[in-house]
Amino acid sequence: QVQLVESGGGLVQAGGSLRLSCAASGRVLSINTMGWYRQAPGSERDLVARISSGGSTTYADSVKGRFAISRDNAKNTVYLQMNDLKPEDTAVYYCTLRSFQPLKDYWGQGTQVTVSS
Repeated sequence: QVQLVESGGGLVQAGGSLRLSCAASGRVLSINTMGWYRQAPGSERDLVARISSGGSTTYADSVKGRFAISRDNAKNTVYLQMNDLKPEDTAVYYCTLRSFQPLKDYWGQGTQVTVSS
């Protein structure tokens, strides 16, 4: 089993920045993909960004140029630097880890990000 613990959410004004962190513990294999999804009230959970253990990244179009995902493999930790935040970024942000042997997805409890206008 893998446990994910997120931190760094909060309330920020539009145009501000936040940095989310997610630490994985337990049976974390070296080959995995970590990422962030978000879910606003009444909406589906959508991908924000993900990063492979090799460093390949994918971003949602809505956050390109504003958000940056990174990871520290030695610490099994993934980060999401969020700049130029907008009210539409308000959501619960969930950390995820996909392990490939066997294929399984793990989720964190979520951290609230609220951007005021």
